[in-house]
Amino acid sequence: MTGDGDESFHAFVQDWNAMVELKTPGHHARMARWLEANVGGSNRRMLLMAFRGSGKSTLVGLFAAWLLRRDPNRRLLVLAADMKLAKKMVRNVKRILERHPDTRHLKPPAKDRDQWAADQFTVVRPMELRDPSVAAAGIGGNITGSRADVVICDDVEVPRNADTATKRAALRERLSELEYVLVPGGAQLYVGTPHSHDSLYAEDTDDGGPPFLDGFDRLVLPVYSEDADGRRRYAWKERFGEAHVARICKTTGPNKFTSQMLLRPVNAAEGVLDVDKLGRYDAELDYREALGRAVLTLDGVRLVSATCWWDPAFARPAGEGEGKSRGGDGSVVAALFAGADGRYYLHRVLYLAVDPKDAATEADQQCRQVARFLADHHLPALHLEINGIGRFLPGLLRERLRRDRLAAAVVEQSSHTPKARRILEAFDALLADRRLLAHRLVWETPLIREMREWRPDGRYRGPDDGLDAVAGCLTAEPHRFDRSTPSPERRADWRGAGALVAPAEWEL
Repeated sequence: MTGDGDESFHAFVQDWNAMVELKTPGHHARMARWLEANVGGSNRRMLLMAFRGSGKSTLVGLFAAWLLRRDPNRRLLVLAADMKLAKKMVRNVKRILERHPDTRHLKPPAKDRDQWAADQFTVVRPMELRDPSVAAAGIGGNITGSRADVVICDDVEVPRNADTATKRAALRERLSELEYVLVPGGAQLYVGTPHSHDSLYAEDTDDGGPPFLDGFDRLVLPVYSEDADGRRRYAWKERFGEAHVARICKTTGPNKFTSQMLLRPVNAAEGVLDVDKLGRYDAELDYREALGRAVLTLDGVRLVSATCWWDPAFARPAGEGEGKSRGGDGSVVAALFAGADGRYYLHRVLYLAVDPKDAATEADQQCRQVARFLADHHLPALHLEINGIGRFLPGLLRERLRRDRLAAAVVEQSSHTPKARRILEAFDALLADRRLLAHRLVWETPLIREMREWRPDGRYRGPDDGLDAVAGCLTAEPHRFDRSTPSPERRADWRGAGALVAPAEWEL
């Protein structure tokens, strides 16, 4: 304890940080004073937005523990996008109560350990109340009949529930039910970052109506702020200085950086794929073997990895227009190479076509073309999207590869992310950094037209099959394997030593 009788939340935070041997950063002190002032005020409706990695969830956990220290009879409901996230916050609050010197007395004795569960718990308190001290709930869970003095909405808006207007409307409707949970005079705190131009947290709306959190007191802490002369002031310079912030922007792309680090809702329509930022090259692959080692280069640049993606569909008969199919989707295969120079080379995008006069089935004709595509471009593996008609193709393609004596792996892929989000996130960062180049033959395919016309706002109805295949390649990178001694039947591996395949969608 501070020893001076200070019972403020700021002092509570300082005591905790001293115990765990951490300093209290300036933006945490600001958040602590703001939370205490508002929870004791007349409005008691708060929105806290702070950049990703700022430690806001840790601070809110301390805030919940401090509220129980001040009044053990309080009932807190922690609501998150799913139960897993909500339980994570509840576990954090429990850990603080168990360890903080000012709250250890609130933990129940061993005989009452049934009151100390993972998703809800009850502290030692004078009153007998039906609801626990702290309870976790997912946005889709049943909270009917619950009552709370404080509702903490921690990251209730996430990409998967805010990527369409329908989902955003459903989220707002669900959150409106909290008015029946919160007791009169209770406090409500939203904590999060915007994931849509029409975010819960937006101050303005497209239709000019009141925002969802109209009347909430706001504290917005972006990773940096700029003055009139463009000079930046970083909120946590020790951890998020200029170099680190620039690296985040380069890695995630300007749209995601703007929303998650600068806390400005981004209109998805502003994220149109800029063809002018797509590079161009004419060189062809150069494959060589010497002394048992294989090297693949492109205009003198050593290539270190490759990704091939097939997004299958019923291909259109040859001569009826490239890139279009009878059912509206095109069957497209794309090949992408990563160079030792840090750039990505989109070498080929092939829109498959079939010959009605060919005795082979349509599926066999497509597999034959894909096998030739793999052989021509020295590709060691192919990712095959098995959603829809692709489910029966892996076996047919593997049989074709065996028949053609091609040593290439077939990796089955099932996409669950909405297509618009998948395309935008795959292209955004690389185009912004001008690290994506396309071969001159790719520039002659429908892909370029798709890039120019595509819009990710849900209203676009044009073809995007080439974009989907290329996005698959980009999200599957890196694709680097350890070099091993080649068998007599296989070509030497030109990719060199590298890393494991990593999942495309990690939580930050």
